[in-house]
Order: sequence, then C-alpha cells, then structure tokens
Amino acid sequence: MESKQSSNFQNDLTEGSVAKQLVRFSVPFFLSMLVQQSYAMIDMVIVSHFAGEASVAGVNNGGQLMFLAAAFAIGISIGGTVLVGQYFGAKRTEDVQKTTATTLTAMLVMSFIMMAIFLPLSNLMLRTLRVPEESYSEAFRYLVITLCGLPFIFMYNAISGILRGMGDTKRPLLFITGASIFSAVLDLILIGIFRLDAAGAAISTVAAQAGCVFVSAIYLTRKGFIFDFKPKSFVIHKDKLMLILKLGVPTGFSQLVINFSFLLMVFLVNDYGVSVAAGAGLVGRFNGLVIMPLIAIGSSVSTMCAQNFGANRFDRAIHTMKVGTGISLALAVFCFVTVQLFPGAIMSLFTSSEAVINAGIIYMRAYSFDYLAVAFFFSLNGLIGGAGHANITLIAALISSIGIRIPAALILSKTIGLGLYGIGLAVPAATLGATIFLAAYYFSGRWRSSLI
Repeated sequence: MESKQSSNFQNDLTEGSVAKQLVRFSVPFFLSMLVQQSYAMIDMVIVSHFAGEASVAGVNNGGQLMFLAAAFAIGISIGGTVLVGQYFGAKRTEDVQKTTATTLTAMLVMSFIMMAIFLPLSNLMLRTLRVPEESYSEAFRYLVITLCGLPFIFMYNAISGILRGMGDTKRPLLFITGASIFSAVLDLILIGIFRLDAAGAAISTVAAQAGCVFVSAIYLTRKGFIFDFKPKSFVIHKDKLMLILKLGVPTGFSQLVINFSFLLMVFLVNDYGVSVAAGAGLVGRFNGLVIMPLIAIGSSVSTMCAQNFGANRFDRAIHTMKVGTGISLALAVFCFVTVQLFPGAIMSLFTSSEAVINAGIIYMRAYSFDYLAVAFFFSLNGLIGGAGHANITLIAALISSIGIRIPAALILSKTIGLGLYGIGLAVPAATLGATIFLAAYYFSGRWRSSLI
C-alpha cells in the first residue's frame, strides 16, 4: 500500500533542478487557481449580464464576508500542508498519515463552528459593511447560502493542501476543473433561465463544492490514498493537532486580518455608490486573476521549502526562494505594464456600463502597483512560512493590513483627496511595508529552523 501511495500521490521536492521542480509543481497549482478565479470571473459576468449592477455588488459584498468566515480555518489547513511537507521531506510516513487524519477532522469540525458563528451575524455584518440598499437583499441571500456550504469549502481546501504537502498538484487541478465547469453550467441555468440572480450564483457555487469533495474522496479512496474517508478514520492525534495549531492559528489569524482589511476597503468603496462598488468588485476579481501565478509560485516555494527543511536542505530552500522571486518578478512587470496601458479595454471585457468601467479604470491603475511588490512578498513569505515561522507571517499581515493598508486608504482617499485612486494605492503601500519587514527577518537568519 505504501508503495502504491508513493507512486500515486507523492513527489520528492528535495532533489533535482530547483527551477524545473518549482515550475512543474507550480503550473498545476496555478492552473487550479486559474480555473477557480476564471469561474469567479464568469460568475460575475453572468450575474452582471442577466441581473445587473445591484446583483454584482451584492455578490461582491456577500463574497467578501464569506471569505472572512473561511479565512481562519483555511489558515489551519495551511498548517497541515506545511507539517505534511516537512514530515514527507524527513521520510516519516506514519507521521504523514496521522497529520492527514488530524487535519481533515479538525477542518470539518472548524467548518461547523464557523457556520454556527457567522450565520446568526449575517444581517449585522452586512449592515456594518454599509452595503448599498439596492443590493442588500442580494448580498444577504448570497452570504447565507454560501455560509451553509462552508464544510465543503473547508474539506476541499484540506484535501488539496494535504496533496500539495505530498508534492501532488495535478489531482487538485482535475477536481476543481470538473467542479468549475459544473458550476458555470448551473449558473447559466439558475441565473439565466430561472432568474435567481445572486442566490443562483450562491447555489451553484455550493453545489459544485459539494460535488468536488464527494468525487475527490471517492476517487482518492479507490486509488489507495493515505486516508480512506471512512467515519472511523476521522480522528484527532493530539500531538499533531498541537503542531498544526502552532502553525495554523497564526496563519489563520493572518488570513483573517488580511481579509478583514480588504473588507474595510469594500466599506470605503461602498460610500461612492453602487456603480463604483460594482467596478471595484470587478477589478478585485481581475486582480485576483493577475496575481494568481505569483500566489501559486509563492505557495509552491512554501511547500518545496517545507520538504527541504524536513530534509535539512537549507541551502536548497534559499535557492528555491530566489528562483521563485525571479520568475514572479518577470510575470509581475508584464502584467503591470499591460494594465497601465489598457485598463479600459480590460474593464470592457466584463461590463458595458460606462460608469462601472470608468470607476474600474481608476481603481485598477492604482491597485496594479501591487503586482510588483507581491513578487517579492510571496516568495519571502513562502520561505519563512515553509520553515514554520507562522508568528512572523502573522506580524507581516498585521503590519500590512492594520498598520498600513487601512490607515493609508483613509489618508489617501479622504485626507489627501485622491478618492478611489487613493484606496487602490493603499494596497501596494501595505504590501511594500510587509515585504521590508520579511526581508529584514530573512537577513537576520533566524528563520533557519523547522517545525518538526
């Protein structure tokens, strides 16, 4: 069984060419994210085409709150990914098995806890966010429905994270591709034919996520995966849980803080009206698409470094970070120049509303400076996170989100009077500040220790 599992699901990232390993590992990971983000873009386009601006703004606001609910538990899954990677690099198979069972069980429990907390607060959160009145009901329906799908979101992230820790990014790509195609078709039916608007988008998203979890569990079980998904196998090993939490809790808070800061930016954008809110929402989806390869490279750096830390290959981990930064920077410069030159053409791909396009152009040109900063940030964060120094990545998140992003957005937009452009500029300013902090920690050399 162990041989079958090794040949099917495991990929040793501690040997061979760093550049080749990084590209081979990150490309399927990037494609998985591309499929997810492409679906998110298609989702917004379908909603925009059939339902209009109010529904687009509703989906954007509801989606931001749903991501806030998911952020903490997704951070826990990242803890499991790094721990699996380090154990795999150290060739400790039994520890990989126990960590897998603990991660999946903890994520399932966490999903129901988060659902129980956030569902009763849905109305309060939307009111606090000052969602435009004309899109409030749409945002409420979208939020409530997607919150009910949290267990499927968490389980998919846990399964994908464990596979990535073992060096496998191809199967998560297959799973999410099938789910996204199904969801897009369901979108057209529920929104285009039955006119369910934001609720239709939410139902199709949850249905696709549920299908993805069930199909992946059946497939992995039949292929001899390290976990069989039987009820009796969902157990928590206390020692593994403590290590997962040691890394996952700070990572979860990092995700929570980052998402909360962007939620506050949505709050600021909403003051400018529904057209601006819709334009910023479309830009947000587009920016997610643009920085996706950079996120994929950074996450791949983290997994490769985790395996190499487990194998005590610190020199190879450093080289991985440097290669990742070089590749990311080349992609970032290309994307930045393209967006600066053709923002109107890009916005026209998503909407025909002149008011939404004009708002999107302003926001996009300012926000795009972030592409250059994240090229350095993600790789540095990957190295330090892969070593298990989650407290440092949490401090970086606090610096960028609370210390810089929100104050800068308020100062640039309100005090200096740059408006929407100032809110957009706050994003790269925050990333730059966090990058400087991570670079200082890297040069201190204190990251040279692993979680296990």
